[in-house]
Amino acid sequence: MTAGESAREAQWRKWRSVADLYHAFFTGLILTVVTRRGTADAAEFVFRVFRRQQQERFLPGLKKLGLDSLPPAVAAAQYHYLSNWIGGVHVEYMYETDRKAWIRYPPPRWIWKGTAICGVPGEVSRAMLRGWHANNGVALGDLRLGFVCTKQSVDGQDGLEGYYCEYDHPLELDQRLVFARHLEAPPFDPRTAPALPVDSWPKPRLEKAYRNYAMEYVKTAAPVIVQVFGPEDASYLLHLTGKLIGMQYFDEVAQALGEGRGRAAEFVAVLRVLFESQDDVAEISESSGQFEIRQQGWKLMTDVADYHPACASVLTGLFEGLAAGCGRHIPVHLKPHGAANAPLVWSIG
Repeated sequence: MTAGESAREAQWRKWRSVADLYHAFFTGLILTVVTRRGTADAAEFVFRVFRRQQQERFLPGLKKLGLDSLPPAVAAAQYHYLSNWIGGVHVEYMYETDRKAWIRYPPPRWIWKGTAICGVPGEVSRAMLRGWHANNGVALGDLRLGFVCTKQSVDGQDGLEGYYCEYDHPLELDQRLVFARHLEAPPFDPRTAPALPVDSWPKPRLEKAYRNYAMEYVKTAAPVIVQVFGPEDASYLLHLTGKLIGMQYFDEVAQALGEGRGRAAEFVAVLRVLFESQDDVAEISESSGQFEIRQQGWKLMTDVADYHPACASVLTGLFEGLAAGCGRHIPVHLKPHGAANAPLVWSIG
């Protein structure tokens, strides 16, 4: 392996570490809402997150993936197959007719990684389907398109699966997502599945897209939770989740970023690489063992129209948790800030 290839591989490992951290945060946030607010509030939150993502990304994604000229059922199913595949999600696609196409998310489920699946109520998983899958026909301007769910992993079945179906009549709101647990998806044949064009999706683009896939969930979830529960409660839930995830994931993050445990200086070294790996520019200064980090805005959130300063609790929680994982008694403080593109000034140590 050449020096250039080695550097690229190292960069990709860092991107994947960022993806794992944000992935864990998003899953953890749903569990925090389940345990602190209850199933009904968690379902409402998940519904709002996935409906917002669907409204913002489904139609542009169809065009980007070259699927916008396909029949509605096929286009919707292929979108879920390819977009999730890019993000590293296990997913299958089975064509039946131009009006019926299956998708299946076999175990292990990406969104409920590891033991997290044991804490997810079925109502929360259904909210995800209501938020996205049930609304694809509306987005496409075809009210005949609905989604039929045949299995849910969180209910103890061997995956989440179902099919897009184009009916002969327009569907009412409560008909756009229905359940048919007596049915089962046909076998998956990867040879007949759609594939991304290699020329327009080279390895570097796929690696960055893998990172962005996980980060986008947090980009959506933070402003949504503020709007649903209010800034005070949202800040608490975001901060608590971030701190727990940061503590649990420090070793994995530090190893991937090439840093280790220690005191404030070692922690700042971890943050330096973390900022670089999530495309944030940060200036670091030191005086008498105290560090100041001036983060030139939070790039992930710069184009979020309804950004609220409470969203920054994602970072304060994560950084406090990572600091605790690095070593004891490493204080982290964020000075008050406003817009997402305004500098975030951190004091460490």
